[in-house]
Amino acid sequence: MTDDRKGAVPVWTLATGDVRVPAVTGDGPMTAERLAELRGVLAALADEPIATLEVHPLPDKLDRGRGIPLDAASPLAQHLSQLITQSARSSPSATATVAGEGLYRMVIPAKLAAQVGQGRLSPMVAKGTSDALRSALVDSSGKIAGGITFVPAGQAATAGAVGGAGATAGVAVGGSAMLTVAAPLVLMAVAVGVSAHAEGRRQQAIEHITDLLEQLQERELEHEHSTLDGCRDAIDKATAILLDQGRPGVSLGLDSAVHAINSALGAVDRRLAKWQTALDKLSERQTVDLSTLTKSFPGIDDHGGVFRAHLELATLAIALKRRVVVLQAVEHAQAAPGNLFENFTRALKRDQQRLDALESGLADVLVRLSTLELARPQGLRPVFTHAEVDRLMRAAHRIRRLGDGVVVDSRPTDVAIEIARDEDGSVVVFPALPASA
Repeated sequence: MTDDRKGAVPVWTLATGDVRVPAVTGDGPMTAERLAELRGVLAALADEPIATLEVHPLPDKLDRGRGIPLDAASPLAQHLSQLITQSARSSPSATATVAGEGLYRMVIPAKLAAQVGQGRLSPMVAKGTSDALRSALVDSSGKIAGGITFVPAGQAATAGAVGGAGATAGVAVGGSAMLTVAAPLVLMAVAVGVSAHAEGRRQQAIEHITDLLEQLQERELEHEHSTLDGCRDAIDKATAILLDQGRPGVSLGLDSAVHAINSALGAVDRRLAKWQTALDKLSERQTVDLSTLTKSFPGIDDHGGVFRAHLELATLAIALKRRVVVLQAVEHAQAAPGNLFENFTRALKRDQQRLDALESGLADVLVRLSTLELARPQGLRPVFTHAEVDRLMRAAHRIRRLGDGVVVDSRPTDVAIEIARDEDGSVVVFPALPASA
């Protein structure tokens, strides 16, 4: 989906604390390239995370089902409305956005993205296509549609506290007039965007697992799948409560859900270690016999198979854990509203690093498998049947494709979070994606 409407787009520069940065923003319009350069400069110079927030016309067609809806009374929607209202008092460019609808695009810098854990973000592929990306504001090349200029939305009229439920935007000390303090808005947007991305990964994994288990009819795997999928209800309820700045109680069952997820991650650790050990042995050979390969990776030569089911279960467990980690970080941050992002990033860091390491290990296994060369079938006969040859060719093709789409380079990139705002002030937050997507 593209936004080919040309014109000026208001943009805010948001800080998560009182920061001092050189006045590098200027007051005139900017191109998309200039805005990207500005984000990099501010991220390098500022002591606190800096984000930008653009507002675009709401596209005629938008798949809201892939986002997380929040009503107008939710803290995120309120913080966004306060920012818009205050900016409009002193900025003509933001006046038109006060009561109307729009698609807000928050971009957080790579430095902050690394702190909050990207979850190996990648563009979500639309159903029924191989390369159609789910993004509302980019063209086919992955860039913001041409012809758009960005206009500073002006400073907030009233300075507010950095933290707390009633916090609003405020002018950063010693900064440019464009720079506003909006830690709660950025925190909530990041939290919901990352959670929505993890939920998208969970849904994809569920679809794949369901298809695989129907073919395999493995009771043990079905039990593992049911246990993990049963965690969603508690996570959804805890998410709703925390995003309304409440505190989830024991009755939600989140503790038991976390235990089930951690147990599943333990199984992922063990399976990954076995796969890596098996690959170390197989890599010592020039070619690998298919029967030898399937002993360590059962079903790898089939469309389904236990190995592929284990991969999808790992994806499901990691996606659920990422949602839990974000919930825990939000709870810690809201408990100490005076330093939202210090608590937020501290709570995320350790668990996110473990999850990133798991996903990196799984990606490495798939890439290494895809490079293996299969040996000819062993036997005394000089000629092989068509069935044997066909099986070997199909297996070789499927194994080579294991590396397709694997994200090996996990270097942090700028992350974009899109928020659709309706006229009544309610919002839908879409999954966090790389800003270049």
